Amino acid sequence: MSTGTARAEAADESAGLGREQRGWYVYDWACSVYSTSVLTVFLGPYLTSVAEHAADADGYVHPLGVPVRAGSFFAYPVSLSVILAVVVMPLAGSAADRTGRKKPLLAAAAYTGAAATTGMFFLDGDRYLLGGVLLVVANAAQSVGMMLYNSYLPQIAPPEQRDAVSSRGWAFGYAAGSLVLVANLVLYSAHDSFGLSETATVRVCLASAGLWWGAFTLVPLRRLRDRPRAWAGPHQGRGSWPRRSGTCAGTR
Repeated sequence: MSTGTARAEAADESAGLGREQRGWYVYDWACSVYSTSVLTVFLGPYLTSVAEHAADADGYVHPLGVPVRAGSFFAYPVSLSVILAVVVMPLAGSAADRTGRKKPLLAAAAYTGAAATTGMFFLDGDRYLLGGVLLVVANAAQSVGMMLYNSYLPQIAPPEQRDAVSSRGWAFGYAAGSLVLVANLVLYSAHDSFGLSETATVRVCLASAGLWWGAFTLVPLRRLRDRPRAWAGPHQGRGSWPRRSGTCAGTR
């Protein structure tokens, strides 16, 4: 192989990695809105108010016949979603290792979470149980998606670039989360001016996070590439499990 051909191939590979990196950033841009607007700000107080509306005279709701204080209901689906994620993440990671096809798994996790989040628009009246189910699904799906997303980092960036690439992904996530949260807070504060009730405004804010998540996930799904499974020797770790620098973005 001539030196010129080798340089051209190296340049093409570098350009391809750059394209993947830019697509990779956008997934953080897509899903971080769920962490900020939904999980951190709007859903907790709103789901609690829905549960309190459905509570009996003693202040309890009865999901599946189990008495739960309405004011503490939100914590239960959050805890259940963590348990579900702990069960599903090793299965998804094992499937990614065996097949080398992370992208379909990332798409499934992302669109499951986005659909559940968008479905929160229908959370009104006394539908606290619907809210709990959607929260379990969305939160677990986000955790699984972030695990798969983070596992791409060693494939799209050489060791000397990983800290910089990881930091840019975080920056994209925080920028999107802040941008959409500010827009949602403006909408919530001025909901009368938009002809919306307070309840309807919260539901719009919740659903908008799901739509944002689903829409921008198209970019990484177009740009990231699946790679053939790499054989790992007896003293090597699994090829698709290297960790991203820093704490998982999904836990912000």
